[in-house]
Amino acid sequence: MFMALVFALNQVLSHGFGLFLFAALVPMMRDDIAISHWHLALVGALTQIAYLAGALLLGVIGHRVGTSRLSIIMGLTTTSLLFCLSMIEDPVLIIALLTVLAACASISWGTIVEIISRHANPSQCATYLTTASSGTAWGYAINGALILFIVPLLGWQASWLIAALFGALVMGLTSYLLLKLKRSETKLASITEGFVPSANQPLSFKTLLRTVIHHQVAFFACLVCLLVGFATMPFANWLNTYLDSLGLAPELGGYTWTTAGISGMFAGFLVGKLADTKGHSSALMLIFCAFFVCILAFLYDPAVFAPVAGFGYGLMYFPMWGVIAGWVSQSFGATATMQINGICMVTFGLGGTVGNLLAGYIYDVTQSLELVYVIIAVDALMLVFLGVYIISHQKRNREPLLQAS
Repeated sequence: MFMALVFALNQVLSHGFGLFLFAALVPMMRDDIAISHWHLALVGALTQIAYLAGALLLGVIGHRVGTSRLSIIMGLTTTSLLFCLSMIEDPVLIIALLTVLAACASISWGTIVEIISRHANPSQCATYLTTASSGTAWGYAINGALILFIVPLLGWQASWLIAALFGALVMGLTSYLLLKLKRSETKLASITEGFVPSANQPLSFKTLLRTVIHHQVAFFACLVCLLVGFATMPFANWLNTYLDSLGLAPELGGYTWTTAGISGMFAGFLVGKLADTKGHSSALMLIFCAFFVCILAFLYDPAVFAPVAGFGYGLMYFPMWGVIAGWVSQSFGATATMQINGICMVTFGLGGTVGNLLAGYIYDVTQSLELVYVIIAVDALMLVFLGVYIISHQKRNREPLLQAS
């Protein structure tokens, strides 16, 4: 479990701080820096493009560079850039650094998927992956603590500095872990040399695309990520605007995100454990159903059930990445799992981009976001139907094997 906890800390660093700390601090930073709405729009566009580019780049060259080496490089780069952000006050430079941080975040998660898939016991792989992915939720919570306790006393610069110091600590733990894993891997390789064929052969880019299209697990994994991105990205980006348009108190958005962070913290381990014991499709079905029910409650009465929607968001979004990666790892080697997970991140980003563009168009035309959340509920229902299909499909595939035995 030490491995899962160390990589959860990496997620706090790369995603919690690298992706989301700026969004948390920007209201305070604007008091000292001339950050305009155009700057914020540019940050949103460039970081999303960089995240997708990082995922694609990892799928193409990750196996050549080595995931352990990449993990350290990305961690050190993220830590250095966080330190730079504590001193820089030029909006253009800030945007450039945030763009690089986004690419580092996607590459970092891909390396985590490969390393855990390669070293974890298969019976615990999903638990390790979902625990690691829940580090993003812990990052949400820590960001809130920085805003409440650090910024009022020491200023927003101190938050970036603390994030960088945290990164230095995480890189020390990560280096120790990777060295330990390398020693055990070397020992195992010397014992099994000539007897056990390598299961970590990379896929060429052409083979990777063909696998995603034709292999059912890889295809469904990417489809799930596409639909989840279409639902969760607009939900997160437009939530406060929607609550404000309804004349609800600003604190309601804070309560909602706090609930999302708390549910995501604990969902990582629990949902991963369910995936390892009852099956990945069952775990996906549970979180999809929970998200759908919570969105329906939110549509019925946003003033009362906004925190419930946050609970459903946290329960699905944070552990979903680990469940999907664990599911793919059952059919592919660690390197191929990393490559397919990179395509999953791309489809997630595409779904989120389409969802945000559609939400912006609807808001511009109707001056209301209610239809946006109705569409999100429909998307959540599609995820439930997809979960039912995956479960039934797996049962049909098992029946011939049972009959043959």
